[in-house]
Amino acid sequence: MAQIISSKTLSLAEVAEIVKKTEGYENKPMGAYIKAFSKAKSSEAQSIAEKLRALDNVKIKESHIVKVIDFMPSDAEDVHKIFSDVSMSEEEIQSILQTLKKS
Repeated sequence: MAQIISSKTLSLAEVAEIVKKTEGYENKPMGAYIKAFSKAKSSEAQSIAEKLRALDNVKIKESHIVKVIDFMPSDAEDVHKIFSDVSMSEEEIQSILQTLKKS
């Protein structure tokens, strides 16, 4: 029986890198899902994650970073949807959007 030793939240781009090691992944349901919905490449996702962490905002959790990478919000309303569990100021939202525009 397999045992989970640790868990980590991954973006679709990171999952794609792991799944690519599987032979014929493009023809499998997970490969098709990733291809259809992933909006960032792995290197771009890592860069965005680093820049969002660099904002040094305690409200931004790792799970939020993954959602931002996966959804790539384009306006404040989309950011609010991702951060529905915390109250973000307009300044904080704009800093997230600016980070995405620079990437």
